[in-house]
Amino acid sequence: MRKRVLKVHDADNVLVALVNLTKGEAVVYENETYTLQDDVNAKHKFFTTDMQPGDKVIMYGVLVGTAQQFIPKGGWMSTENVKHAAAPYVYRTSSFEWTAPDVSKFAGRTFNGYHRSNGDVGTANYWLFIPTVFCENRNLDVIREALYNELGYAVTDKYKQFTHQLLQASLQGEDINAVDFFTVPESLKVNRPFKNVDGIKFLNHQGGCGGIRQDAAVLSKLLAAYANHPNVAGVTVLSLGCQNLQVQDFKNDLKELAPDFDKPLLIFEQQQSQSEEQLIADAIKQTFAGLIEINKIERKPAPLTKMCVGVKCGGSDGFSGISANPAVGYCSDLLVALGAKVLLAEFPELCGAEQNLIDRTKDEAAAKKFIHLMKSYSDAAEAAGSGFHMNPSPGNIKDGLITDAIKSNGAAKKGGTSPVVDVLDYTERATKPGLNLVCTPGNDVEATTGKAASGATLILFTTGLGTPTGNPVCPTIKVSSNSNLTKRMNDIIDIDTGPVIEGDKTIEQMGEDILEYCIKAASGEVIPKAVLLNQDDFIPWKRGVSL
Repeated sequence: MRKRVLKVHDADNVLVALVNLTKGEAVVYENETYTLQDDVNAKHKFFTTDMQPGDKVIMYGVLVGTAQQFIPKGGWMSTENVKHAAAPYVYRTSSFEWTAPDVSKFAGRTFNGYHRSNGDVGTANYWLFIPTVFCENRNLDVIREALYNELGYAVTDKYKQFTHQLLQASLQGEDINAVDFFTVPESLKVNRPFKNVDGIKFLNHQGGCGGIRQDAAVLSKLLAAYANHPNVAGVTVLSLGCQNLQVQDFKNDLKELAPDFDKPLLIFEQQQSQSEEQLIADAIKQTFAGLIEINKIERKPAPLTKMCVGVKCGGSDGFSGISANPAVGYCSDLLVALGAKVLLAEFPELCGAEQNLIDRTKDEAAAKKFIHLMKSYSDAAEAAGSGFHMNPSPGNIKDGLITDAIKSNGAAKKGGTSPVVDVLDYTERATKPGLNLVCTPGNDVEATTGKAASGATLILFTTGLGTPTGNPVCPTIKVSSNSNLTKRMNDIIDIDTGPVIEGDKTIEQMGEDILEYCIKAASGEVIPKAVLLNQDDFIPWKRGVSL
């Protein structure tokens, strides 16, 4: 029989509704009966004891809020009766010990990846176009249309055919409502002449000039990190010439990051060209020659130690922290035990989980770096009249994430239980096997953009509400917290952790399933939906207040 409620931690004074519950209903949990004082929808919480104003709300075993008024036992938690609160955090000597999960079933396993000369192994083989300034975005768009359409990387042909059918119906005086999109012939399966080139990617952005020089400097490091990414085999750079972010700045950052960088690097500066047509024609021709070369690279076996997986959540709901995130967290622990790297970011969504992460950080300097980054980020948000407490979106709140600390402690579950081996600022590259903390906003695209810059070659992206977010160079795998979402948005979801809520699978079983999918995705045996749909989102963080 399916459970109706769940207590996440023994110390909690709230229960999570797994199904819709009705006011007046008697709910029995661990031999105690709770009479509901309100309707409590699935994913929301109700209290296990009477709450007085100022009383602490405990979930995940930690402080997540305070009561703002009297709330009776069985009362529903809402934004009106509970406000965000989180415990202070400090560095302290910790006796943290970790028991790694059994990884014997994955011993000796490999994935088929693209081996680079510096020892990195990519899960994909991309050619990357980089503009040093937003002025070149239009030229990138022209090149993208030419290359995508001719070389088989476009995914919009069916929509073009649909529009064509609508036009023909209109010209013939027919009812356009009679034109059914789903009768348009499937055209995604096109012939790609470069079998070993998984895609041609474009990093359109709005930076490089016009802002403060520090923004251009950070952007330069970000673009250099993408050029050096394990999934990138060659790069074409388009520059205007007069912008803040000069080509030489980019080259200097690339040299500092990768002194032995040996991938094809093509650079075109428009103010030194004969004409725009010549610039675009030259860029296409030389890139085409580069594609011929990188198409010679083939997938070869690599140990799982070469995997670097970013873990991310977005469009979260009240089930995210009890199904998808813990399942991904168990997968994270498996990866760490196997010697791989895992990247946990979204610092605004670690609010309230700081002490646990600090106590798990092996190196004192790294722990203090985490504290500094968190406090600096929080102070900047407060100075702008905002704060981490304003992080939950209306969609989060509607689906049960009432305070940021509830959202954050559920989000932190993606990082599993292993020791933290390093703390990285934005654009810093992960070099140590194990769990790494990466400073990024919680914003979906800014966070995935930052994870890829730190070296993630796959991203596990959990969601309870659904989101189309992807990344240009890092295949993004969507993990649903509930089966209803999987059924409703099957075109964007790769893995369903709903069976955890239904009681059909354990967190551990689901975590192993997720790792199996990662190995197949890293080998090109399965293609994540975000990749199939060219969901190539890229937003550089300007280090302003972004939650």
